Amino acid sequence: MRISRRELTTVAGLVLAFVLPLTVTLLLTGSEAATSKPQAKPALPPMHRLVLPINTDDPTTMRALISTSLNLPKYYQERNEAFTIEVVAYNAGVHMLRADTSPVKDMLRVLRAVNSNIRFVVCEATKLGMERQEGRPLTLIDNVDLVPSGPGRIIELQEAGWSYIRS
Repeated sequence: MRISRRELTTVAGLVLAFVLPLTVTLLLTGSEAATSKPQAKPALPPMHRLVLPINTDDPTTMRALISTSLNLPKYYQERNEAFTIEVVAYNAGVHMLRADTSPVKDMLRVLRAVNSNIRFVVCEATKLGMERQEGRPLTLIDNVDLVPSGPGRIIELQEAGWSYIRS
């Protein structure tokens, strides 16, 4: 059986119509992209993030917050999972982090020594209100950061995926 020139031209046209775009795509993207299988990246251990608000000057509530801050990280360390805590103090809870009125100052030193993944922040608006009311500047314990709004900071952390435990 003999192939006519017309049939040969048709076959050559079809081959070019399918092979040419494939060849151009491989040249532009690299041949590895077409042949290599996606490699699974090793899963990172989950990062657990917890915000603990304190808005009362009740020493029992403060001790409960510190107890949570000591025990919960141990739970995740046993599971080899990362864990971080941010304590947000506002309203009367600022007393927990004041150098002159904190009933748990010594416990906070222990907490910091045991858990380096903890951050303490104070609502600047509350601090300024206390300073106006007392007529003097307030001194906070060491390594406490100020945020413009304590409740605002809690909302930011929640929106970023942090868990929240109400005190």
